[in-house]
Amino acid sequence: MKSKVFFTNLRATYKENLLIKVGNLLDAAGLSESVGKRDLVAVKIHFGEMGNLAYIRPAFLRKIVESIKSTGGVPFLTDANTLYAGTRSDAPHHIITAIHNGFAYSVVEAPIIIADGLRGKSETPVTINQKHFKEVNIGSEIVQADSLISVAHFKCHELSGFGGTIKNLGMGCASRRGKMAQHSTLSPRIKKKKCIGCGDCTFHCSQKAISLVDNKAAIDSARCTGCGECILICANEAIQIRWNKAIPVFMEKMVEHTMGVLKNKDRKALFLNFITDISPACDCYSHNDAPIVRDIGIVASTDPVAIDQASVDMVNNEQALPGTCMKSALGAGEDKFRAVYPAVDWAIQLDYAEKIGIGSRSYKIIEI
Repeated sequence: MKSKVFFTNLRATYKENLLIKVGNLLDAAGLSESVGKRDLVAVKIHFGEMGNLAYIRPAFLRKIVESIKSTGGVPFLTDANTLYAGTRSDAPHHIITAIHNGFAYSVVEAPIIIADGLRGKSETPVTINQKHFKEVNIGSEIVQADSLISVAHFKCHELSGFGGTIKNLGMGCASRRGKMAQHSTLSPRIKKKKCIGCGDCTFHCSQKAISLVDNKAAIDSARCTGCGECILICANEAIQIRWNKAIPVFMEKMVEHTMGVLKNKDRKALFLNFITDISPACDCYSHNDAPIVRDIGIVASTDPVAIDQASVDMVNNEQALPGTCMKSALGAGEDKFRAVYPAVDWAIQLDYAEKIGIGSRSYKIIEI
């Protein structure tokens, strides 16, 4: 049976603005069935790195919070601390960044609770018994929440091809230990012919794993956590992942963490993808490049695999916008994600998620 994916476009009138449409989308997708009275509801959101402007607008989160409260739920906004150096690597800086980006209580009317505590060590092991992990470490506040609403900004991603619901859950809800376990195969390599010895990568590496040796970058694999930040930091493309082995394993590990996040949330989780500002890279960077296609709309589902598959298809069915980083696959129906990251097979995460029973790639669009 095809999973239901509910879709609303971005057309609006004075009688039905986008906030009203988001409320209607949540109602149609079954919010009242996922959230019960007095449920503590984790609203998993990416607050955006300081300087990045592609994240979801806080006004949408206020509407989602309002809808949750109307069912009797008690919502809180949450995310787990980052593995890389940035403005969200510990709870105080993470909360400050969220507030600066507009997610203050006075705006969204819900508190911010960082899922894995002060320094990313507040975690709960969840048994999954899969190929890579017997158990995974998830931020404790996510595990302890009664219900989970994932609100993901859908975009390209340098390691997984695209980032949507699965990444928002599997990577975004993992504790620091969980993130490190997922990235453990991703130690990059240096192409010395391209390295100019500028030192930008050494400054940005949170683990001090990169140094300059004879005016060329060198990576200490024992220190490297594989967070991947240095890949896009390097303007000369001198730092590259060992794609052939690392990426498939990384994606499977991410999917297994998604299974851990959802293990105690049967019929208590709902997922939204905002297919807007579809940037070429993750929101974890302190900048966002021009979107590759037009803003498309918002989708919601109780199936995390179907919603991501539908989102990929919607993006690929679009004509590419002019003046972006894209040089190929510009036509409708061409694979935009492989055009941006040719070495990354994004379908791996969906295939594996379907294989281990998280959801289905087969879906039916229901337009609201």
